[in-house]
Amino acid sequence: MKVLLIKDVKTLGKAGELKEVADGYGKNFLIGKGLALHATTEVLNRYKAEQKKAAENEAKEIAAAKELAEKLNATKLTIKHKVGANGQLIGSVTNKEVSETLEDQFSIMLDKKNISLDKKIKSIGIYELDCKLGHSIHATLKVDIIAE
Repeated sequence: MKVLLIKDVKTLGKAGELKEVADGYGKNFLIGKGLALHATTEVLNRYKAEQKKAAENEAKEIAAAKELAEKLNATKLTIKHKVGANGQLIGSVTNKEVSETLEDQFSIMLDKKNISLDKKIKSIGIYELDCKLGHSIHATLKVDIIAE
């Protein structure tokens, strides 16, 4: 009996592989536990269509991430922050504040978890922050911290 593996099976193979197995093992264990499907032409065609659609979606996500990376690389974000008597910031600029300001000024939605700060920003100046956009695409965002 031929089966199409839906999930990885330790002794048999990885998801998406077509395997020839004994009838009892295929029907009772693999199909019974939802690890595989009986490999009919209809199932194989549906699987190929799903794989093609997933590849197209991934290509769209990569294109959108690259476009966002170009936008972020060309963007200079200005954040006004309170400054103490010694010229240092009161508190520090966080990735949450950077994310909110980016959305307010440029309408670019970027989750605060995707903005990485090497160290806390505690003084006025221009900083470069690394932004993770998925699919191993990164962008550099320039942030100018000025006194309020």
